[in-house]
Amino acid sequence: MAMKKFVPVIAKFEKDGKIIPMKILWEDGREFDIDFIFDIRPRSSLKVGGQGIRYLCRIKNKDVYVYYEKPKWFVEGKEH
Repeated sequence: MAMKKFVPVIAKFEKDGKIIPMKILWEDGREFDIDFIFDIRPRSSLKVGGQGIRYLCRIKNKDVYVYYEKPKWFVEGKEH
């Protein structure tokens, strides 16, 4: 079952107000660079609920949704 996994994110704030996530920090100390952003749009997470800005990102050759749900960031994680 999927769950919201809140994560720290390093982001760039552009002068027009756009927020661009650059790196995800994992709780075990790992850092994941966001290699590319394909899409940015307001959306809900159908798997775990919540809504905000959804970023379709490429991280280590994998497509990942990263959500900005003010004031937090989350990814769709798996329960243990």
